[in-house]
Amino acid sequence: MASPASPPATAEPTVLNAVWFDGRSSRARPVQIALRPDAGGTRLLLKALDGEHERLSLAAREVGWPERWSVGRAPPRVAVDLGPHGSLQVDDVAGWQAALAAARHRAPLAERMQTQWRVLLAVLVLAVAGVAAFYRWGTPWAAGQITRHVPLSWEQSLSAQAMEQIDANYLKPSQLPKVRQDQLRAEFNQLVAAITPAMRRYPNYKPVYKLEFRSKMGPNAFALPGGTIVMTDAMVKQAATVPGTGDTALLGVLAHEIGHVENRHTTRMVVEQGVLNVGLGLALGDVSTLVQMGASALTGLAYQRGHESESDCYAVALMRQRGLSTTPMADLLLGLDRWDDGSNDGGTEKANKPGTTAPRKDKASAAPAASASSSADARQAEAKRERGWDWFSTHPDTVGRAERLKSAQPADCKLR
Repeated sequence: MASPASPPATAEPTVLNAVWFDGRSSRARPVQIALRPDAGGTRLLLKALDGEHERLSLAAREVGWPERWSVGRAPPRVAVDLGPHGSLQVDDVAGWQAALAAARHRAPLAERMQTQWRVLLAVLVLAVAGVAAFYRWGTPWAAGQITRHVPLSWEQSLSAQAMEQIDANYLKPSQLPKVRQDQLRAEFNQLVAAITPAMRRYPNYKPVYKLEFRSKMGPNAFALPGGTIVMTDAMVKQAATVPGTGDTALLGVLAHEIGHVENRHTTRMVVEQGVLNVGLGLALGDVSTLVQMGASALTGLAYQRGHESESDCYAVALMRQRGLSTTPMADLLLGLDRWDDGSNDGGTEKANKPGTTAPRKDKASAAPAASASSSADARQAEAKRERGWDWFSTHPDTVGRAERLKSAQPADCKLR
């Protein structure tokens, strides 16, 4: 009967001669060293040959492993840092390399990036993917979570200070008749009352809504954190001049601004910029502050475009809740896209539209607002011109937005 096979013998590690400077004296002590695989990496064994019979057994983390070198660039000798135990000098460079290989020594990632281009490429790909994921999902998610803990009182205080500065420097009291203001406020309050619990992104967030009117600015509307919404006299007048718009269009604009408040976009934008700056600082390290600021500015614009699309979505949902269409709002946006302030509110500049970019001088202005029924080719050409500025715009292109509002399908139309 055959005897059972004996287990294979473990190969003895290669023994190398070296010189040890133990740090306790300047004496060079002859030693023998060996490298052995270990659970925590490569273990270095040392035995003194000078009659003192001193031995060391150092784990991988206790050894300052020298960096590897490429073929043809081998150093004349190898120096190994042993920390508080001094250092080693190995003259047999080839033997040291062979001992490392036999012990299955794994070099640190930074060293492998310097000596293996595949590792460098893989790390770069992962880094780019990580930064992209942080920008696309990480920053908005983190901002949303942090915003939950920002108190409403802070937003209201910020809003009051901002309104004081705006009134002091940019706007004047409204010239609309009080009866007209009260009529629009009543319709606005009905719109607010139509907000359902399912439409609140932050269930415990209860802003105090207030509609204000101001003059001396072109057609515009904007929301301040905490619930204050401002609409200009010129916006009210413009809605009265664009065919098929009227108060329904104004309510669509107000629903859009309510979307900004309910989604806490101003607060989120502040938090997003903070999170983004921290992330870019960690990712870019010592890269120029100017580069970091430029990247932050461009990505910040992208987040603002996302906020505008989110508010369009909210406007569709809220107007639908009130049984109203967003088509008049779309026609008003198209009309504002070609609006010149020369005949309104005494101004001479073109207006910033609510939810749209400021018109540019190179855009066609002869077509009336009713040109929303123009050919598909014309709309596509307009959209292409707008898309060329998307990276530098705070808003999506007007024509595309108007078409989506008319079909009640804004981009990413879901309440999150």
